[in-house]
Amino acid sequence: MQVSSCLAEGIATANPKQLQFFKARQKFVGYGGARGGGKSWALQRKMIMLGLNYAGIKILLLRRTYPELQENHINTLMSILLGIAEYKKTEKAFTFINGSRIKCGYCKAESDVLQYQGQEYDVICMDEATQFTEYQFQTLTACLRGANDFPKRMYLTCNPGGVGHEWVKRLFISKRYTASERPEDYVFIPATVFDNKVLIEKDPGYVNMLNNLSDGLREAWRDGNWDMLAGQYFSEFDRAVHTVEPFNIPEHWRRYRSIDYGLDCLACIWAAVDETGCIYIYREYAESDKIISVGANEICSLSSGEKVEYTVAPSDIWARSQETAKSKAELFREAGLPLIEGNRDRETGWLAIKDLLHISGSGECRLKIFKSCTELIECLPALQRDGKHPTDCLTEPHNITHLPDALRYFVLQYLSPSKSPEGRTELQKYRDKRLNHSNNKRRFY
Repeated sequence: MQVSSCLAEGIATANPKQLQFFKARQKFVGYGGARGGGKSWALQRKMIMLGLNYAGIKILLLRRTYPELQENHINTLMSILLGIAEYKKTEKAFTFINGSRIKCGYCKAESDVLQYQGQEYDVICMDEATQFTEYQFQTLTACLRGANDFPKRMYLTCNPGGVGHEWVKRLFISKRYTASERPEDYVFIPATVFDNKVLIEKDPGYVNMLNNLSDGLREAWRDGNWDMLAGQYFSEFDRAVHTVEPFNIPEHWRRYRSIDYGLDCLACIWAAVDETGCIYIYREYAESDKIISVGANEICSLSSGEKVEYTVAPSDIWARSQETAKSKAELFREAGLPLIEGNRDRETGWLAIKDLLHISGSGECRLKIFKSCTELIECLPALQRDGKHPTDCLTEPHNITHLPDALRYFVLQYLSPSKSPEGRTELQKYRDKRLNHSNNKRRFY
């Protein structure tokens, strides 16, 4: 069957929601919200129609991983486009006879999105957009350009849940836009399994499967309810409240550092505490492939001229290496960065951060982050709740956990707020007393 007749037949069987998706002209078009709404089918037909109608158009199709892309799209498109577009595996792209192109890509790790920097695409399709971070989405929007008359659009299919739940919900469901975002650029077309008559007819048991899901999951996957399966651990995080413009920190405020170290990343956060115990994260450092001596030197250089009370680190870096008989903590100390051993209690630490992020009735909170700490601001709200342990966070994607882990170590270690020139509050006296008591048991390096 020729692709034109195949598409004609497909469009003829499209349901009203899919037709609405085909006709949408906004710059950012969201589609789905529930399982079984026919998202993949609609996205594939939309890309093909664009490729046929605009000779030479450049389209980027993305999934979180390449195996998902192969299974959900490439295999199907190879069948539909037989004789019309050739798939080159080495380039991971379909090239049409008229010069149009569908590039197939993935963004498994946060940094994978950087491979698209500098590239231009007329249309970008993010399948299962809630599996992407907001940073990845924003980075990709810079690729949506070209000196031609082709439409410049981004199509996003999605279900509730996943690392990108909150930013997708903000843009397409809650419609809470920043000053640089134009509301008229966004449209969301909700679709559920009940809109997909073809699926219901061919697989009536699918609805029963959705009906049998647990509370919350059922409302999210069957009905497309974005409030029932947020997945976000720090749901209280609000950039308008928890982020502040950088300012000069008063000299009497106490300053601290906290690090997380692994083979893939050395992360450090700097914290300052005011007279009331409010914590300000005022600097961040996250670098990959750093040996301890170099990383320690760079962290110390960033702290030049500052009085840092201590630097806390997770207890596992005190384990001695069989090769050198030295621990990583000793190597940090030898490099000029002495550490104190922190508490690694994950659930207690995360809950303590949630408590600090809590917004009171007056709109105040006890943890604020300088807007210059862009990575922590992206990573913290991206952490997802562990379904098996609801008071803990998932450890994947691993690349977004380093700075939040460093923050967690500090929050668990922190006991005493800063002293003001005028004296100490009763809260400070109490916390200072506890700090002095705990210092007798703490290991310093």
